[in-house]
Amino acid sequence: MNVMRTAMLLAFMTALFMGIGFLIGGTGGMMIALVIAAGMNLFSYWNSDKMVLSAYHAQEVDARSAPEFYNMIRDLSANAGLPMPKVYVYDNPQPNAFATGRNPQNAAVAASTGLMQRLTHEEVAGVMAHELAHIQNRDTLTMTITATLAGAISMLGNFAFFFGGNRENNNPLGFIGVIVAMIVAPFAAMLVQMAISRTREYSADRRGAEICGNPLWLASALAKIAGAAHQIPNYDAERNPATAHMFIINPLSGERMDNLFSTHPDTGNRIAALQQMAGEFSNGNRGNASTAGFQADRPQRTARSVPNTGWGRGSDEPRKGPWS
Repeated sequence: MNVMRTAMLLAFMTALFMGIGFLIGGTGGMMIALVIAAGMNLFSYWNSDKMVLSAYHAQEVDARSAPEFYNMIRDLSANAGLPMPKVYVYDNPQPNAFATGRNPQNAAVAASTGLMQRLTHEEVAGVMAHELAHIQNRDTLTMTITATLAGAISMLGNFAFFFGGNRENNNPLGFIGVIVAMIVAPFAAMLVQMAISRTREYSADRRGAEICGNPLWLASALAKIAGAAHQIPNYDAERNPATAHMFIINPLSGERMDNLFSTHPDTGNRIAALQQMAGEFSNGNRGNASTAGFQADRPQRTARSVPNTGWGRGSDEPRKGPWS
């Protein structure tokens, strides 16, 4: 099902890309757009995860540089029956996280320093279990390719603004075609992003709660992240809005309502679903969860350091320090 969904997505985005090319440059523009789209599809399949991680200046950590965080991911992955993904941390005060990769064997999870500073160990476990659920559901390929192509379509729309008005570009619809390329096509790509994100989040919430073993950990985390996301700007996300749907909570400002123009379902609705699931857990219905491999029965701490391997902006000397 996910393979077919990804194939349909690629076909739709390619057709949209070709349509913009036609509106800008006629048949010649459409053929050029087809070649570009084919190249981008191939490139995105192999490299889109690296592009997203690079956009957020994420740095890989391991058992030596971030033992507690790395071991948490290891235990949660084992609990989900997944291969160990690569683990990244990116320097940003906004609490948030995302997953990427073309399949479970080539996956990565990334968390912000703000996430680990502001959330408890248990809440972070709920968040990272949610991201592992995306990997297990094979959402990450669709999410990452969508981000890459949506960004490209937006750039092509801007390109139309500068070159679409040329009378010699063989544009069959003239200025109207330029307007369509500038507005309608990027808008259509945005709607695809929204549809994908909104339908997958509830499933990942439920599976993530099963992986970590307590739906209320994730529910509490979502409330904290949503509250902070509208107060703490994520400038990297503002520069790369096509990636917003990849995060557990929309990192952009202004998206509060569960409507057509929201990249994520309403947080209150997600929390309510998790609370209902917690009631099912308390009644003995734990679904397919297997929580023996993850331990979180430790005192909650009010302060902690975060993994820092010298990648912080403005840092010249590598610094060490476990998340403890």
